[in-house]
Amino acid sequence: MIGKIMIGSSFGGAIRYVMQKEKAVVLHGEGIRTQDVKSAIHDFNGQRLMNPELGKAVGHLVLSWSAFDKDKLSQKIMVHRAAEYMAKMKIQNTQYLVVEHRDTNQPHIHILYNRVDNAGKSISDQFQKRMNQKVCKEMTLKHGYYIGKGKTLVNRGKLRGKDKIRYELADQIRIASRSAVDWKQLEGALSSSGIALIYKYKSGTNQIQGISFEKDGKVLKGSKVDRSMSFPAIDRTLRENFQHQLAVRCRMLDRGILPPAQEKMQTHRYGLPNYPEENLLKDLMDPVNQRETINPELNRKHKRKKSRGLHL
Repeated sequence: MIGKIMIGSSFGGAIRYVMQKEKAVVLHGEGIRTQDVKSAIHDFNGQRLMNPELGKAVGHLVLSWSAFDKDKLSQKIMVHRAAEYMAKMKIQNTQYLVVEHRDTNQPHIHILYNRVDNAGKSISDQFQKRMNQKVCKEMTLKHGYYIGKGKTLVNRGKLRGKDKIRYELADQIRIASRSAVDWKQLEGALSSSGIALIYKYKSGTNQIQGISFEKDGKVLKGSKVDRSMSFPAIDRTLRENFQHQLAVRCRMLDRGILPPAQEKMQTHRYGLPNYPEENLLKDLMDPVNQRETINPELNRKHKRKKSRGLHL
């Protein structure tokens, strides 16, 4: 279950959007009339007059579930979940409207509430985003809703703003890191997609502490894009890729097959700013030293045969 929080100033615009949307179904109204848009707007605005100093009196919540949760969500249950969510978010003693939208495969409801409560007091919106994450997690675990693995099931076409950039970054970084063996290769692959890497160094040293990614003028820390995209996590992936590629080339040489020519390989860390260039595979690339460098065991066998020959 995922929650989204918005606030606004026009009950008219918000109510027309949620009630007049194609395939919209009004599920519940608390303290308001729901038979038509005009009545709902009139009732919300009437209570709003009790606290005219609150400019943004419109609270707008969206609760969404995975398509896998459809069988667990009747209209009655969604109304209960809306009330449970609002209670946990400390949105109580006020008017609210619950409307189901059926324009996507994911079940979701819109909740409009009056930030002027029934006593004329303002309902605070402080720390709501932090509380939203906690409450959604609690309810997801409590009711056994589907927990997606990674970001593969998210509908990219519905994303906007920072979320859209975050998922675009995640997709591109995931693709580029599958084949890159060092940071220099990763930078080149991401650069072609308009993504720049920004390294964070420990003060006064060349030690890298973190990484951020920039796209379309927006900068996000790697760990904010996804936990698997922090500097240590990506560094570990590059190291594994490097070791795998090295092992493949070693097996080819053991079989007497010369690996295809490629650009100079560095350790997975090289290619970074302030890191010296060093070719650790110099011997590997040199046909004269290939047997000795790559397969010491073959070299020892060769020496033993030569040694036995000298004793004859």
